[in-house]
Amino acid sequence: MTRPWIHIIGGGLAGSEAAYFLAEHGFQVIIHEMRPTLMTDAHKTKHCAELVCSNSFKSKVPYSAPGMLKTEMLQSGSLILRAAESASVPGGDALTVDRELFAQAVTRSLRSHSNIQIIEEEVTQPIPNAITLFATGPLTSDQLSQWIVKATGLKDLYFYDAIAPIIDSGSIDLDIAFLENRYQKGGEEAYLNCPMTQIEYDHFIDALMAAETVPPKPFEKEKFFQGCQPIEAIAASGPETLRFGPMKPVGLTDPRTGQRPYAVVQLRPENRARTAYNMVGFQTKLKYGEQSKIFRLIPGLRNAEFLRLGSIHRNTFLCAPQVLRSDLSLKNFSTVYFAGQITGVEGYLESAATGLLAAFFIKQRMENQPHQAPPANTALGALLRHVTGSNPDHYNPSNIHFGLFDPIFFDSLPKNKETARQSMAKQAATHFSDWLQRAQLQIGLSHHVQ
Repeated sequence: MTRPWIHIIGGGLAGSEAAYFLAEHGFQVIIHEMRPTLMTDAHKTKHCAELVCSNSFKSKVPYSAPGMLKTEMLQSGSLILRAAESASVPGGDALTVDRELFAQAVTRSLRSHSNIQIIEEEVTQPIPNAITLFATGPLTSDQLSQWIVKATGLKDLYFYDAIAPIIDSGSIDLDIAFLENRYQKGGEEAYLNCPMTQIEYDHFIDALMAAETVPPKPFEKEKFFQGCQPIEAIAASGPETLRFGPMKPVGLTDPRTGQRPYAVVQLRPENRARTAYNMVGFQTKLKYGEQSKIFRLIPGLRNAEFLRLGSIHRNTFLCAPQVLRSDLSLKNFSTVYFAGQITGVEGYLESAATGLLAAFFIKQRMENQPHQAPPANTALGALLRHVTGSNPDHYNPSNIHFGLFDPIFFDSLPKNKETARQSMAKQAATHFSDWLQRAQLQIGLSHHVQ
């Protein structure tokens, strides 16, 4: 008997992850991707899973919260993480990728799969009489946003996210910038560090605070996610704030002086060839001319050639705990599911994770199985509790972090924070493996990343 098609709207991280999982389990999937017919302000290609901000999938450390999430996703057969590993570039203890190679790998795996079709078109409402997964991400089209507003009764569906500049490596002054990972973590040295004295830092802050920014449209209210605030918004909270945030100098030594700098701007490689570097934490809404002028005040970047300047775009997300069921389906439309940043998670890793969760639940539904969610003492379970179980009155986008893990669900944790987190990670891995077997959701690696 032929199974009905499952329709996934959006070929980003969540949509790609969900499509691959379902296809590997024998379901027929259609991905509806509006690019390149209709482009967004941030995307540049028609590839699936194009990365528009950072090129990092966060920490690989097994006992970190992102590391715990990676462990569970890999056990589930994550296409996104396997593609990331195949396209990885040095990033210290973070999983960072060559964004072009990564998107190409994901796209090839999806287009070559016998159970997947990709249609390049905009979809503005659910597919009639079919399971529809909306994984349209933070740049959901206006028409689809209008349908969501009408279907949910919500009023605010957006906040703002900003993109950091990318610099041509040949324009970085290596007599000033030095290669070193903070505290020598992660093995291969990955980060270029531009050190600042106090005088240089103060001059930079003064120029930053005097610079012109791109104003919001008259009908839009700016709402920045805490982890992606523009560099100038962070600086506005106090002149020393950046020194304790993205420009913190701890764990680094300037080889020219043998001392820790007063402040540091870190640059992370964008690709394997290291021909381009991303300004870590320097997402911004400064006007382009201001960026070119002010960022060249940073030691080592006087002659910087910017391959991409920073920009700002609107992110769309639901008040998920108010409108979604525990299986990520819409309360008023049981055949409509949501995954990715539109659910109120922040980050590539988390977006892909919700794609897996939605795929788990759609598979259960299609096979008439009872709804089984990962338990709260797992990383995927903790992320799901944030999305569907948070207080709707105070719901904001979140990365995966230990604040989402409730100690009450774990056995006898040590008092020491570090060892407690290691215990959480070990317990979570065991609990997730047990759940995965009970739910029978494992997939093999028959269709390898190409």
